[in-house]
Amino acid sequence: MMNTNDTSKKEWPVPSRKRALPFCGVAIVLALTAACDTVEPSPPTAAIDGGAPEASTPPVPPTSVATAARPDTPPYAVRGPFAVGYQRLEAPAGAGGRPLLVKAWYPATGPAEAKPAMDYQVGLKRAEWPTTGPVTIRGQAAEGAPIERSKGPYPVVVFSHGYSMNPEWYSALLEHYASWGVVVVAPEHAESDWLLAGDASFDRPSDVKRTLDLVTELSASGRAFAGAIDTKNVAVAGHSYGGYTALAIGGARFDLAPFTARCAGLTADDPKAFFCAPFIGKEKEMATKAGLSTVPTGLWPTQSDPRVTAILPMMGDAYLFGQAGLASVTVPMMVIGGTDDDATPWEWGSKPSYDYASSTQKSLVAFAGANHFITTNPCESMPWVSALPPFERDLICFDQVWDKARALDLVRQFSTTFLLATLRGDTKARAMLSPTGAPFRGVGYSTTLR
Repeated sequence: MMNTNDTSKKEWPVPSRKRALPFCGVAIVLALTAACDTVEPSPPTAAIDGGAPEASTPPVPPTSVATAARPDTPPYAVRGPFAVGYQRLEAPAGAGGRPLLVKAWYPATGPAEAKPAMDYQVGLKRAEWPTTGPVTIRGQAAEGAPIERSKGPYPVVVFSHGYSMNPEWYSALLEHYASWGVVVVAPEHAESDWLLAGDASFDRPSDVKRTLDLVTELSASGRAFAGAIDTKNVAVAGHSYGGYTALAIGGARFDLAPFTARCAGLTADDPKAFFCAPFIGKEKEMATKAGLSTVPTGLWPTQSDPRVTAILPMMGDAYLFGQAGLASVTVPMMVIGGTDDDATPWEWGSKPSYDYASSTQKSLVAFAGANHFITTNPCESMPWVSALPPFERDLICFDQVWDKARALDLVRQFSTTFLLATLRGDTKARAMLSPTGAPFRGVGYSTTLR
C-alpha cells in the first residue's frame, strides 16, 4: 500500500514478461554468478529513449570519454558549473586498526569547461574474474586539484558502492555531483564474498561513520578543506548494498522475523534464496558482530548517525529491515529503483523502502522495466569489462529496456535535484521535485512533497 500522505501517485507499467536472467543477490549478481545455473541472457527489447546495442556485442575500448550531452538531456543532468577535483584519502583508524581508503570528488579551482581526462586505477575484488592487477576506469577530474573555496562551504555526500564493487564504477555520477557544488566522499568497502555479508552489514555503516570523521578532520582549521565543507548538511547515497548502507545509517533497523519467514517460504531452488544465505542461521554471529550478547527478538539497535540529514538509496536492499525497521527512517529520502530489477527485486528493496519509511519528505523514482545497473558508468569508460564472461559483461553494460545513457541522465537529474534541494535549499531544484515536476517517459514518480 502506498503511503496516504502522497500528493502524487503516477502509475508506471510493470512488465510481466519473463527473462532468462536469474536473481543472484545484490551486486551480487556479480558475486554469485558462479553459483547460479548457467543461462544465456535474453537480448534487450526496444530501449526506452534510445536504441541499445545488442547484448552480445562486446564494448569497444575507447580512446577517450565522450563529453557531449544528448540533446534531450534534462537541466540537472548536464554537468554543473564547477571543475572537479579528485583525491585518495585515508580515514582515521577504526576498531582493530582496519584501514579504510576514501575517494573524494569535489568542486575544484579552474574553469568548469575544463574536463581533464582521468584514468582511475582500481583493484577489482572478484578473484575469479579474468583480470590481473589494477584496471583503468576513465573519467574527467583533476587529481590533487585545490578545492574552490570562494563559493563554499559545500554540503557532503557520502557514497556507498555496491557489494564487491568500487566507488569508481560510479565516477560519472560522483563527478557530476561534485560539478554541482557537492563534496563527495566514497569509502572503499573491503569485501568480496557475498556469503560474508552479515559482517559487511555492520562494517559498512561503520565505514560511513569513519568517513564522516575524516570529513570533520579535513574541514578543521589548517587542513586541506578548511572552511570549504558544510558538515551540517550531509546525505548518504548508495547503490545496491550501498542502498542498504544508506538506509541503515539513515535509521532503518533490523527486524529479522519477517525476513526469516519470507526465506522459509522459498523453495530450495528459488534463486531468491541467495538473499537469505548470508543471514539465515547466522543470527548469533551477527549479534556478536553488533556487540550484542543475545539475538534481539524484535528491532535491533540502530546503526544511524545523527550527522546524516538525508539519504538516497538506489536499488537498495531493504529486506533485513521489514516494515517496522523501515518505519524508523525519518530523514528526507529519495528512493530510485528499477521495477524489473533482478539483483534487488522491486518488492524486496525500493518499493518497501518508500512505502514504510516515516520520512515526511520522501520521493520514489521508478524506472519502468529497468534492471540493476543503470546507475553505473557506461562501459565505454570501463574497457576491462570486455574481458568478463558474456553474462556478467552484458549485465553491467546493457539494460533489457532502457538505453543506459538516457537512464543515467535521468538518474543524474533526479538525484542531483534532490541533493541540491535538500542540502543546499535550492528552490529551482526543489520545484523540479514537485508532483508535476518530473514528467519523463518511462519513469513513475511518487512524492510527499507539496
